[in-house]
Amino acid sequence: MAVRVIEVEEFDLVVFGASGDLAHRKLLPALYHRDADGQMPENARIICSARRDYTDDDYRDYARAALQEHVNDLDDAHLKQFLKRLHYVQIDIATGEGFEDLRTILDERPDVIRAFYLAVGPDLFGTICENLGQVGVVNDHSRVVMEKPIGKDGKSAQALNDTVGAVFDEDQIFRIDHYLGKETVQNLMALRFANALFEPLWNAAHIDHVQITVAESLGTGGRAGYYDTAGALRDMVQNHIMQLLCLVAMEPPESMNADSVRDEKLKVLKALAPIDEQSVDRLTVRGQYRAGASAGGAVPGYLEELGNTESKTETFVALKAEIANWRWAGVPFYLRTGKRLAQRVSEIVVQFRPIPHSIFDAEAGTITANRLIIRLQPDEGVQMQIMIKDPGPGGMRLRQVPLDMSFAEAFKVRNPDAYERLIMDVIRGNQTLFMRRDEVDAAWAWIDPILNAWAASKETPKGYTAGTWGPSASIALVERDGRTWAEDDGQ
Repeated sequence: MAVRVIEVEEFDLVVFGASGDLAHRKLLPALYHRDADGQMPENARIICSARRDYTDDDYRDYARAALQEHVNDLDDAHLKQFLKRLHYVQIDIATGEGFEDLRTILDERPDVIRAFYLAVGPDLFGTICENLGQVGVVNDHSRVVMEKPIGKDGKSAQALNDTVGAVFDEDQIFRIDHYLGKETVQNLMALRFANALFEPLWNAAHIDHVQITVAESLGTGGRAGYYDTAGALRDMVQNHIMQLLCLVAMEPPESMNADSVRDEKLKVLKALAPIDEQSVDRLTVRGQYRAGASAGGAVPGYLEELGNTESKTETFVALKAEIANWRWAGVPFYLRTGKRLAQRVSEIVVQFRPIPHSIFDAEAGTITANRLIIRLQPDEGVQMQIMIKDPGPGGMRLRQVPLDMSFAEAFKVRNPDAYERLIMDVIRGNQTLFMRRDEVDAAWAWIDPILNAWAASKETPKGYTAGTWGPSASIALVERDGRTWAEDDGQ
């Protein structure tokens, strides 16, 4: 199946932190693929910056090595074409040295779109933007891209947004969440709003509960220092998982216009029932992995990786969220994420209510309620579980079967990485898949009381063995409602 590729306007993309892990693993491969697929105009430039004393050719060698490591179908001709687009400017963000050199390069083409990608730690976002404003490279054609996390709490997020907002207008600020660029996440929108089948059933009358799981089999690795200042709630729930929850729960927007979509997401965030000191123990579970086995071998616990036996940072969190509106009244949303879990999987499970009355006798077997599973990784796809008759004579015997659609199987094309779509959306100026400032504020308004309640509590995170599905308390969180996590009932 051929994929339609629409070329974007002429642009200069400036990548800060171009020698870092994000650029190495994600940004350079994503940009290469967009170029190889013919989406970049002939004269588009990618201007890379870092503190290292590189020439253009030095950085091109660095980029070539990154692409050889992370791109499976590397083509020599396309590689040569892509490397020509790369330019390098040495910039020391702390001192401001190098920003004038950047201006000199950008002034060569003042009328093209210029996008600044901040692939650096969030503590540098404000400094970079202030420097860009001071050297006069921000104009009507500019955009800035910020990676999460946006702040460590509501107050710091507001301060950061104020600093960036003093240099860039709100419609020029792109707060990126790569989960929103995943093909399956956008297919959730298509499933709901392009089919007559689901939307009439997408409410409390027909849906029993929703599960959102983002599980990782790896530990913190080399990020243990950063992770200890964040934890699972800040690192995953405040952004990725809450954005997924919004897309599942929001009302149909007026159109696919960016603000129409984001207005509806905001309503969901504001409708979330608060979790405070009185309810935090009942509605949340914190965990921290201990030594165990993962990927076929023994692995250390979090405290051993960190080298700090006193840390109370959670590497696992499970929550029961409720949305206080008519559509979702009484429907729990079970959210969980963690490191060193049994497997790497990200999925949304929509559990429908059981049939109101069975016409079948006991010999037919158990009738299981329908379930829609939207798999985000590792194998992106959509599965609908339904009941059918078991083939053959001998009476009516029922069984549950999956109607399964894998993107890899269905479309026979390479599934683009989320960053490929999102970077090109920045160039287009399309904000639909990016967070608006009031979304960030509303998300923190729900998360902050949970963090405060945990801080006030004397309880430490519950231990769980690496390679399992987290603390037993997370199972109890669901089972006391008479439900189970999806993998616990054989799915």
